[in-house]
Amino acid sequence: KDVDVARCLEAIVKAAKTGKIGDGKIFVTPVEQVVRIRTGETDESAV
Repeated sequence: KDVDVARCLEAIVKAAKTGKIGDGKIFVTPVEQVVRIRTGETDESAV
């Protein structure tokens, strides 16, 4: 899914970049675990 990440990053940068201080940063990090609090679902079913 590295291709998906690269495409997402490209789209975000294209939409958000102004070239000025404060444009921000994007961090791509692994997600160890997800919990949907309302239902108690975990991992992929919680996304």
